Amino acid sequence: MVKFAHLADAHLGGWRQGPMQELNFKSFQKAIEISIENKIEFMLIAGDLFDSAYPPIETLKETFAEFRKLKEAKIPIFIIAGSHDYSVSGKSFLDVLEKAGFCKNVYDAEITEDTILLNPTTHEGIAIYGYPGKKSGLEIKDIKKLKLNEAPGMFKILMLHTTLDKVRGVLPIDYVNSDDLPEANYYALGHIHVDFRYKNLVYPGPIFPNNFSELETLENGSFYLVDTELGNPFEKVELKLKEIESLDIVVKNTQTATDEIIYELKKRNLKDKIVLLRLSGKLENQKTSDIKLEKIENFCFENGAYFVLKNTHDLKTNDFELNMEVKNQENLEEETIKQYSDENPSKFNQLIPKLMNILSIEKQEGETIDSFNTRLLDESKRALDLE
Repeated sequence: MVKFAHLADAHLGGWRQGPMQELNFKSFQKAIEISIENKIEFMLIAGDLFDSAYPPIETLKETFAEFRKLKEAKIPIFIIAGSHDYSVSGKSFLDVLEKAGFCKNVYDAEITEDTILLNPTTHEGIAIYGYPGKKSGLEIKDIKKLKLNEAPGMFKILMLHTTLDKVRGVLPIDYVNSDDLPEANYYALGHIHVDFRYKNLVYPGPIFPNNFSELETLENGSFYLVDTELGNPFEKVELKLKEIESLDIVVKNTQTATDEIIYELKKRNLKDKIVLLRLSGKLENQKTSDIKLEKIENFCFENGAYFVLKNTHDLKTNDFELNMEVKNQENLEEETIKQYSDENPSKFNQLIPKLMNILSIEKQEGETIDSFNTRLLDESKRALDLE
């Protein structure tokens, strides 16, 4: 008989906005607190504890403090890396947590051309195996080769950070056939941000929604408590911190949209809620800047909103059309810029190729979104001579 907590996809440090990053961490704190209160024997974290292999120092310090609570309660933590906190080099701050004695990375494998034999981490009659998630689903071909080194008489747990066929649905992504997995008593899964259980295959959902869309659909985070002494051993724990107030507006006239949106907001109780404002519509000869988003946001905060997130992805304007004959398809970008510059003379045109090159810069492995954005901004400032 065993009692444990199963978490995944905390993505600590992932939210760019301070209040949302704080809420994400508070959700993680609450999961730790509930786990200790329930006197679990150990905790599983099935990947993506951090949003990057190299999280900000403040995020690390706060995480250390929470792990210390579990250590003081004599609750061991077993982890694997996910696609976000995994590093091809094999180095990440999960190693720092492990070397500090706060957790154990259970990935231990003997690899041959045809087989990946996982060795167990044992704990009081439990054998825990794990294989990390990787960027772009590269772990999938490896998982098909997995075998478990025997642990006779032990309760077997297999930790994976990947996509299984049972949870894939209609998503156009590669997946692992669950029938091909090595036999285990419990599969502690992560990566897909949904609460999903099929027999003993469990995705607990993220500790906190990771983006605008997830806030709309999930509203809050979750994890699982598992107690094999119970008839139904699976208990989903919802981590409800803030209520969500969603507003979906189809914009027809940008001149009147601001007042119309505020009119709708006046009907809602916004106090201490996360306000999600989704705008859509096809605008003919109108400017999106006529919608005073700052005024709308200020109204929400004046009425006690915790935070406001806006999504204007489906707010479409007339497409810009450039009619031209392309003589050289391999040099499409250069020809397009030249023709545009000829038809729209400006000193700024000289900067277009340089800015295009900057915008083609790729995010480096382990680089946080904030660091990447800062690097792009610094390069752009240099190109525009704004430093």
